[in-house]
Amino acid sequence: MTPLRFALFGAGFWARYQLAAWQELPDVECVAIYNRTKSKAEDLARVFGVPTVYDDPHELLEREKLDFIDIVTDVDSHGRFVRMAGKQHLPVICQKPMAASLEEAEGMVAACRESGTPFFVHENFRWQTPMRAVKQFLDAGHIGAPFRARIDMISGFPVFKNQPALKEIKQFILTDLGSHILDLARFFFGEAESLYCQTHQVHTGIRGEDVATVILRMNGGRTTVICEMAYAENPLERECFPETLLFIEGELGSLELAPGFQVRLTTAKGTELRRFPPRVYDWCDPAYAVVQSSIVDCHRNLLGALRGMSRAETTGDDNLRTMQLVFKSYESADRNAVISWP
Repeated sequence: MTPLRFALFGAGFWARYQLAAWQELPDVECVAIYNRTKSKAEDLARVFGVPTVYDDPHELLEREKLDFIDIVTDVDSHGRFVRMAGKQHLPVICQKPMAASLEEAEGMVAACRESGTPFFVHENFRWQTPMRAVKQFLDAGHIGAPFRARIDMISGFPVFKNQPALKEIKQFILTDLGSHILDLARFFFGEAESLYCQTHQVHTGIRGEDVATVILRMNGGRTTVICEMAYAENPLERECFPETLLFIEGELGSLELAPGFQVRLTTAKGTELRRFPPRVYDWCDPAYAVVQSSIVDCHRNLLGALRGMSRAETTGDDNLRTMQLVFKSYESADRNAVISWP
């Protein structure tokens, strides 16, 4: 099979994991890297054996023969590069969050739709090994119809020390982490019809919110989903970063995703406990493998769609629904009101 050729846009923190994950898959090849600071692209290209680097995206697109581009730049540049790909009818993958505003996200999706350009969003949390296991349990009907669920990503991890640029983001945790957590809610329970959100700022010296709670009415009103997320850095918070935890109640039992990738299925027959740890690739940090290894499975799904062999789960159109939840959450918090829609 002829390898698909792609260019990576961006050479920051996540770019090396994107490239390492692509190299785990057959018949796909990164042939160029763009970054506005060319030296950073050169450093990344040297590590991964990428032959060409650019600091001009137009020059890259003019000179390289590509099958798609993968955008891993800062969120404010996503729209520019997606539209650039759309004008050339070049399939494009965009890192989450898709955009810094709902209007921009809608415009990106519309531009690709109008030009007939395949547009995908790299949303990898739903591809985590324990998340796929929970979904299989749900789909098998072991706990019956779910009526309430909680999705928690609450951590004492010093995220602002690790990534100080996050201090400057005016809308922080709902865009950065909420885009993952709200997508998980949709992955498990379908579409929402209303939500209520509260946010807090615990850290000093940051612009955005670092704590958020979103209550969603989902699945035709049959399921209430509570999404709790925080980077409050409270030392009393249980520390299992970067694991996301779940507790789902159904008419016939419950499912829990507990620390250590333990899935507990409880029904009238008793409790079954199984572990679903992630695969640890040699380029993964073992402490963060549950997130990093899921990039490979997300890539695999998108690569199948690019080849026309399978359906992509996280298209631009699909992820736009997640973005709508993110920005409706901000609206709810600003108005202190339940937000409903048809």
